Amino acid sequence: MAALLLRGGVRAAGRAAGSVRCCAEAAAALRALGFSEEQARRLRELQPRRDAPRRREAAAELLLLGLSPAAALRVLERSPELLRDPAGRLRQRAAELRRLGLHGGRLERALSRCPQLLSVPGRQLAAWERVLRERCLLTAEQLREVLASSPAALLEEPHSIHRHFQYAYFRMGTRQKEMVKARLFQMPFAELRNRHVFLERRGLFQTPHKGQTQTDNPKLKDIIQLSEKDFLASVARSTPEEYEVFKKLLAREEEEEEEEEDKDALDAEEDDDWDSEGSQTARE
Repeated sequence: MAALLLRGGVRAAGRAAGSVRCCAEAAAALRALGFSEEQARRLRELQPRRDAPRRREAAAELLLLGLSPAAALRVLERSPELLRDPAGRLRQRAAELRRLGLHGGRLERALSRCPQLLSVPGRQLAAWERVLRERCLLTAEQLREVLASSPAALLEEPHSIHRHFQYAYFRMGTRQKEMVKARLFQMPFAELRNRHVFLERRGLFQTPHKGQTQTDNPKLKDIIQLSEKDFLASVARSTPEEYEVFKKLLAREEEEEEEEEDKDALDAEEDDDWDSEGSQTARE
């Protein structure tokens, strides 16, 4: 019995020594890439069951993109699922982002705001690019700026981005240059519409006529970039209580409009059914 216990203790000690040795080797490999001892420790604690080579490969790919060790660590801490992707897939997605114009500081800013960018499939990036270039008519430089300042927009469906653009272009009379400068896509569409309609109904925003912009309207950047408190105080000249009541009323209006549209669609289907039955009877 004593011999069995001794052999078990020896094996356990061997496993422990091997584990310590592996950790030391993993830490050394990460430090060789430029990570500090503390940064290497934090990286090793990310999904500890993931093998060390995969973790090192993911970190190395981020460094090759031009990110600093600190920025690469932040990306992996915010999106540890990237450690599950093969290095080749991560490399391919990074190449797509570079093709769209994200390099150096722009790429670092985009990934610090939205590390999930590296999880976006290539086909979704391509669809997003087509919408902004072909349907929204953004220049290549404007596209790069949107990517750097509003990277979370890539996580939305392309048709949602197009609706966002159309609302700002046709209902608010703003052009592409102003949209990009104001960082249009940083604000959710629902909040953009709430603020714009609130200003309209208070007589503080005039709807453009036949594509003509109104120079006395509030600037788009003031509508988007200000906090709700500052927007209400300096642009809408209203109170939070008034704005809350307005949002509830607007939401109710939208529900009633949707119900009416559904009813109209149902009535149209019934009319088609009656027409079809009438035609069949006439033929008989």
